[in-house]
Amino acid sequence: MIGHLPLDEQLAALKSVLSRNEMLLEVLSGTASLALPGWYVTAGCLFQTVWNVVTDRPPTSGIKDYDVFYFDDGDLSWEAEDAVITAGKEVFADLPVEVEIRNEARVHLWYEQKFGVACPPHRSTESAIDCFAATTCCLGVRLETGGRWRVYAPHGLSDVFNLVVRPNPVLAPREVYETKSDRWRQQWPELTVLDWPSAPSPSRKSSS
Repeated sequence: MIGHLPLDEQLAALKSVLSRNEMLLEVLSGTASLALPGWYVTAGCLFQTVWNVVTDRPPTSGIKDYDVFYFDDGDLSWEAEDAVITAGKEVFADLPVEVEIRNEARVHLWYEQKFGVACPPHRSTESAIDCFAATTCCLGVRLETGGRWRVYAPHGLSDVFNLVVRPNPVLAPREVYETKSDRWRQQWPELTVLDWPSAPSPSRKSSS
């Protein structure tokens, strides 16, 4: 019951669990070599590794790709981001997994066209991670000097270890959350998926 441990013990358990995914370790070390500003490996490859280990599946089972976020607002051109993506392809060429690298400073330029809602410019990689459709996704890890792990987990780790998917209605629309959670539940039926919050009913004035 890792999700009920004190936070420092949960952090130690997180590193131990994630280290069982050898592909993830390769992505972490490879991304560190790119020296991207404010980078994190984030989202599904992290919490899904935990789900796999907790449910006695192979650590890489069902993981579609490995997301790398970084933040560079000094050049918002597609050409600058594409140069980083190309450099990443060279670093990860020998890995049998897809590594998707994105500059989170550029997200507001394309988000509305893809998801139908406007996205204010992110201020940092952390603020981008804060906006995932589920709080369970709001998790990032990077390697710092000396091999130290930096973990960003604004909603804690208990839900991740307890297999709880909780909505995060701050940016992504309900349809994104429900589509993702339905897909995850097919792969990991042990999950508890919480409903998207209902819109508050309009208040009615009492008749006098």
